[in-house]
Amino acid sequence: MTSRGSSRYRFVNLDGSEPQVLSSVLKWALVDRMMGRRRNGSTAHPAPRVSPDLQELKQPPPRGEPARLTWIGHASWLVQLDGVSLLIDPIFSESLGPGIHRFVPPGVSVAELPAIDAQLVTHNHRDHLDLPSLRAVGRPVVAGLGLTEFFAREQLPCTELDWWSETKVGPVTIRFVPSHHWSRRGLTDANETLWGGFVVEGSRARIYHSGDTAYFEGFGEIGRRVGPIDAALLPIGAYDPAWFMSKQHMNPEEAAQAFTDLGARTFVAMHWGTFKLTDEPLDEPPARLAAEWQRRQLSPERCLVPPVGGVLRVGNSG
Repeated sequence: MTSRGSSRYRFVNLDGSEPQVLSSVLKWALVDRMMGRRRNGSTAHPAPRVSPDLQELKQPPPRGEPARLTWIGHASWLVQLDGVSLLIDPIFSESLGPGIHRFVPPGVSVAELPAIDAQLVTHNHRDHLDLPSLRAVGRPVVAGLGLTEFFAREQLPCTELDWWSETKVGPVTIRFVPSHHWSRRGLTDANETLWGGFVVEGSRARIYHSGDTAYFEGFGEIGRRVGPIDAALLPIGAYDPAWFMSKQHMNPEEAAQAFTDLGARTFVAMHWGTFKLTDEPLDEPPARLAAEWQRRQLSPERCLVPPVGGVLRVGNSG
């Protein structure tokens, strides 16, 4: 993997839009809370959790075998294919900051991980770029433009990618694709680093991880440009209230439309039931997704809502 330095950027979405203005953030986070205008969604039922077979996870599937996907929780995945083990948006921390804690343990702990070849980071928000987790794993990073210097300070080599560019991790191709979102770590760095999703392609499987995204017309283009997608890992939570969140996150109904636009074979739900980031109940997203799936008369076998720690096999044997 190679690193290249980057000057200071400022990015926009494909439609030219930029992030929510600070006044909207403050209205939702402070004013609406104080005025009692926010829905107090229950945290009583987080995502269920199972324990994976750790012995099986030690060795990634060889070339010619289906890929193996393990949900660690939130948007974090262990993706194993063609002898390579990747982490996407790894977060093992118990807290993201004041008032935001984990409701279900990670499906796999750092100590239980196999040897990791690379860590893929979709964007720099703290529930996707968790420095303690990335440091603990300590492996090279693949991320969007503008993040090399950030990771260099942490002694983590970084390969930067623009939208539609790609790199290799062993025999596996990693392509960075657009999403409709934004980036920020501090008060003055809005949109200075690029956000997006990843397409991970091996000999027998092509896997799409959207990262954080609102619904946008780019899903159709992604499906057309990258070829048949075996599994689309799509977010279904963190959408309420719509006036604030719809410009940055999808609700379950929009995620179902994104799946259709992508032309993917299998929908895999993520980004729900782990942290309480927004106002909906923790267990509402899967119920809404199931209702929308039935309304669209889609095959139930094509929609997977795994538990944390759940292991999926994707693709065909050679």
